Amino acid sequence: MRLYHGSGQIVNNPKFGAGRAYKDFGPGFYCSESKDLAAEWAVTPSSNGYISSYAINTDNLRITDLCSSRYNALHWLRVLMDFREFDAGSTLLHDAKEYISRNYFVDYQVSDCIAGYRADSSTFSFAQDFLNGRISYQRLRSLLTAHPCKQFVIRSKRAFDGITYVSYETAECSDFYPAMNSREVALLKAAREPAGAGELFITQMIEEDIKSYDSRLR
Repeated sequence: MRLYHGSGQIVNNPKFGAGRAYKDFGPGFYCSESKDLAAEWAVTPSSNGYISSYAINTDNLRITDLCSSRYNALHWLRVLMDFREFDAGSTLLHDAKEYISRNYFVDYQVSDCIAGYRADSSTFSFAQDFLNGRISYQRLRSLLTAHPCKQFVIRSKRAFDGITYVSYETAECSDFYPAMNSREVALLKAAREPAGAGELFITQMIEEDIKSYDSRLR
């Protein structure tokens, strides 16, 4: 597998054990299978960045892919809740987190790598809006999949041992920041659209104790 890491510096020797504990899926090395996405994550409105590329042999690695058909958007949210802080104080938010923790457990702790949607500022706000009953499950799912920003996180020592640095190139902010900004604007516009008939909100899901295998979540 070829992976790309976007940042403000060249990373030619990823270190096991580095990384912040409160990132989306915990400590690890965050990459993408898409060079363009890595480039977008590397730049700022006024600064260029670097795309470092790697080869990794995944044949014997345990990979949890939260974007696969085995999981749904609430499994992704369940893992996110373990590492990211959501606004406190709402009774509904507390009940929503308890419901998701109970019904959408993911056994990712033994995984060498985790793949899943990146919770950037807008995506994280959509997750929070869902937990607070402001958008439906269907809207959350569509926002995650409309312009999927999928990240691949290398977590274990044996996964790090399988990384080979290949090369780097410069990501130009004039090329990649507008694309990222355009996607953000489109997602925020879609989030404000009225809910359709039959969409599930967290209040109903809690009341009915809807399980992960419910056909309405597909």
